[in-house]
Amino acid sequence: MKSEKIHKLVGTALLTALVAVVYFLTMGITVGPFNITFALIPIVVGAALYGWQAGGWLGLVFGAMVLLTGGANTFLVVNVPGTIITVLVKGAAAGLVPGLIYGALEKKNRWAATICAAAAAPIVNTGIFLLGCFAFFMDTIGVWAAGAGIDNAVTYMMTAFVGVNFLVELGSNLLLSSVIVRIVDIVKNKLTSNKAQI
Repeated sequence: MKSEKIHKLVGTALLTALVAVVYFLTMGITVGPFNITFALIPIVVGAALYGWQAGGWLGLVFGAMVLLTGGANTFLVVNVPGTIITVLVKGAAAGLVPGLIYGALEKKNRWAATICAAAAAPIVNTGIFLLGCFAFFMDTIGVWAAGAGIDNAVTYMMTAFVGVNFLVELGSNLLLSSVIVRIVDIVKNKLTSNKAQI
């Protein structure tokens, strides 16, 4: 039991570092005003391996990285508390929800659990971002939309903020879900063999 806790702690710490490294390495990959987030992949791995709590933590770290590296500056100048709330909640939920989904489906079908968890991360991340836009930034987004010649602020949000970015994040998570399954299998098999030796 104690070695399991240590393994979970060490594994979560390593994935925390990996989330930060992946986020930094992919900061320059942008579509429109936002980075494409490949950091969701290690978040899903952590959520599958160590549960929703670890997933939530890894997502929170991702949210903090977005804030600390200037990834949310466009919105920080408009509404600081709204930006901080939106970014941290969407990040944490993008790890927590996949962890809950994976945990609920793993015993029935591991592949389905992985694919659903991998899809949930960008869907939750983007969905909560859009909810945050509605809650905190609609007046400003309306002005930005008008400046871009778009009459509808929601249309502007979907094209300027979501669009290709979301599709790339969703596609990369789904394409790499088989890799996620292999990583989870390797780590869980290693844990099982370590338990047998103790």
